[in-house]
Amino acid sequence: MDFDLAAEVFKALGDPHRLKALHFLATATPDCCQGPDGVCACDLITHLELAQPTVSHHMRVLTQAHLVTATKRGRWTHYTLSTSGLQHVQQLLGAWQTQGTSLPSCSTQPPAVPQPRSPAQGALP
Repeated sequence: MDFDLAAEVFKALGDPHRLKALHFLATATPDCCQGPDGVCACDLITHLELAQPTVSHHMRVLTQAHLVTATKRGRWTHYTLSTSGLQHVQQLLGAWQTQGTSLPSCSTQPPAVPQPRSPAQGALP
């Protein structure tokens, strides 16, 4: 397993704006600038309510993580979900889930959380 690539993918997924962008790409309707090359960055700017440089940064992170593909058309870039990138995420999670179910459980309960002491109980020894 390429842990560096997996970390890059999960880091890309760890931002709410990037998750919102992925959701928009997955659910975009023809009334936006969506075409055969994907969804126009101009629609992402409007949908995410972020400045163009910020949207470009988020989309670059998603592209570098292979979750999105980018196609330059004139002044604008069009984005589409990367089927292979999303399948890779599913494979990572599936592998861990399969491995996790075959391991014995360390405990059936989460560890106890220490309760704060009140001033009446005195200081710790």
